Amino acid sequence: MAMKTHPNEDPDQAGFTLLEVLLAIALLAIALPVLLGLRNFDLELHARADELTQATMLAQEKLMETELLGVYPVGEVSGDFQVGPPGVQTPMPVDRASKYRWKRTVTTTPLPLIREVRVQISWLQGTTDETLEVSTYVFAGLTF
Repeated sequence: MAMKTHPNEDPDQAGFTLLEVLLAIALLAIALPVLLGLRNFDLELHARADELTQATMLAQEKLMETELLGVYPVGEVSGDFQVGPPGVQTPMPVDRASKYRWKRTVTTTPLPLIREVRVQISWLQGTTDETLEVSTYVFAGLTF
């Protein structure tokens, strides 16, 4: 069966019209920047999650260090992470967490033998100071 064509239409020249091509390009021009912006936002979220994870691990390290000391004097101590944690026998990299600083605060509680230990990890993110704080309670009674 033969294909019917219009008298002025050549069957070998079937394709998109100029209007269809221009609409497709306009749609891409609108959608592409939006999709690329979402990708950049995703990269920023990933970097933020990485910083929060590292800060959480460093805070846990300082809490564990405090618990291992076994002595909980009331007060505040601060520093950076240039020195490796206690008990590490292999040399630590010099730049293991250079942008992070810590502050440990030990305070009393209404219970005389219990102390609250708060550890703050802070770092500079662009032009803003970011801070992560964790706390725990320890028994400051007799040590064995």
